[in-house]
Amino acid sequence: MIKAIGLCAALILPAQALAIPLSGWTEQRFSLFSGNDWRQGSDSVSVASNGAVSMLWTNLPTADWGARTASWSWSVSTSVPATDLTRKGGDDRNLSLYFVFMPEEIARQNANAGIRQLLKVREARVLMYVWGGNAPRGSLLPSPYLGNQGKTIVLRPAETGSANEQVDLAADYRRSFGEAPTALVGLAISADSDDTNTTITAGLSRLRLE
Repeated sequence: MIKAIGLCAALILPAQALAIPLSGWTEQRFSLFSGNDWRQGSDSVSVASNGAVSMLWTNLPTADWGARTASWSWSVSTSVPATDLTRKGGDDRNLSLYFVFMPEEIARQNANAGIRQLLKVREARVLMYVWGGNAPRGSLLPSPYLGNQGKTIVLRPAETGSANEQVDLAADYRRSFGEAPTALVGLAISADSDDTNTTITAGLSRLRLE
């Protein structure tokens, strides 16, 4: 009986938050000649961007595909100006944190794909949480690059400072795409200052999934 009670308790307790290592991610550049200066550590990553754009990305193991909430800390000490995040070619932002979803069977077919290939998969859906732009916190914006496959969610407008974030991926996915989320297969972090030819100094740490 005691063992049964213990098992039931284990089943109803919330899952423990999983710390995501922020080292060993792959940089994806969008120009052969320029990119950001990324510094990766086990629990933090920093970036210096000078009129450039690039992202770091990582695939998630299948054990993490069911994650439905996320939390992290981030800071910006040098900020790009406020931009229109819906404008292609004019949407600089300090930091974006991407969550890439797709059905499990499609994810298994693309297990070795890079981020650019994953973002081209027709069934992929992407939530982008952003520090930047001129829209107020909580704004849900269309992506100028991903069409119906991606949505931008503004957490902080363009400014300096530091903040802790906690997001409900499942609720934001339903709000963005009108259905339950599929498997969370990948993550990416970008910094973008090329359109305004300005600079960014920023960092992100303590990324957790649950």
